[in-house]
Amino acid sequence: MRAHAAHARTRSSDGRGWRRTMAELGEADEAELQRLVAAEQQKAQFTAQVHHFMELCWDKCVEKPGNRLDSRTENCLSSCVDRFIDTTLAITSRFAQIVQKGGQ
Repeated sequence: MRAHAAHARTRSSDGRGWRRTMAELGEADEAELQRLVAAEQQKAQFTAQVHHFMELCWDKCVEKPGNRLDSRTENCLSSCVDRFIDTTLAITSRFAQIVQKGGQ
């Protein structure tokens, strides 16, 4: 995409720099751009889920923040993480089954 994209760039007439309009994008470039945007949206959604999950486990497990975690807090956090991972895997597996059935 980079080699092709470099040729499609134009210098603005007012000298402000390089710019590209959506009209200049070819179908392949447009599809690649959409793929990149979708990937970034998925990353952002995953990050938001992890932050939310961390807040839930923190609120559930940590009573008194300090320099060290006691064994009860460590076990609670570990269990919380394990449940999150198990749930995420189960949901992902279920969605994959649904998609597979829909494609048949």
